[in-house]
Amino acid sequence: MTSIASSPFKFAFNQLDRVGAWSADLPLRLFLAWEFFESGLEKWNGQNWFVDIQSAFPFPFNLLPADLSWQMSMWAELIAPVLLLLGLGTRFATLVLMVLTLVAIAAVHWPAHWSSLSELALGYSISDKGFGNYKLPLIYLVALLPLLLKGAGRFSLDALLRRKA
Repeated sequence: MTSIASSPFKFAFNQLDRVGAWSADLPLRLFLAWEFFESGLEKWNGQNWFVDIQSAFPFPFNLLPADLSWQMSMWAELIAPVLLLLGLGTRFATLVLMVLTLVAIAAVHWPAHWSSLSELALGYSISDKGFGNYKLPLIYLVALLPLLLKGAGRFSLDALLRRKA
């Protein structure tokens, strides 16, 4: 009786496995491409505020002129998301966005002052109330990790190019 009851589930899970083999990464790629591209467009249309925070950038990024950092950040946030969307150079694009996110955490989102883990934990939020706001960039890092480790999957230009090679 158990095998009869589990048969529809087994069939459904097998179908999900088939679909997942082709497209499990796609929601991550779409979400991350949207989020980072939107940030790139804000920089494209906005003023360079990196001048105010350049000293907070981690080494070696703090050595670069603020205008260059702004341009690098903007173009990374415009080009890498398109690559993610297409699934082209996915691991490289992912690595670029991870480095960008780590720099953003260090320069903008990490609390300026904290003396205990409980104070640091207060920065795990979306809005800055004086303790940082590193929750969202940390979510982005976690979401980027599977793409770095596994790549774009079968429904991507990376996979198409591998099949052709």
